[in-house]
Amino acid sequence: MTDANPTLNAEDIVDDGDMTRTLDAEGDRLLVEGEPRAFAREQGLRQALRSDIETGRYWARDRATRARTAIEDQPMKATLYALGVGVLIGILLRR
Repeated sequence: MTDANPTLNAEDIVDDGDMTRTLDAEGDRLLVEGEPRAFAREQGLRQALRSDIETGRYWARDRATRARTAIEDQPMKATLYALGVGVLIGILLRR
């Protein structure tokens, strides 16, 4: 069996005091070398992932705010929708 990364050996990993930082830097280096997309060259994968997560959080917060507003504006309608969905799920699970 050949070593996938001959530049690192077991002593490098075990003796490293800050393993997370080293692994992050090594992963970013590998992505920059092997990833043709622009985001990997300009910023590390970790930063791109954080940006995507932050965008997802904003989207989810916006949707939650919209849902709360709709439920507060029309509580009876929201209750009936929830009841209907619950009945449908119950019917599907019964089968």
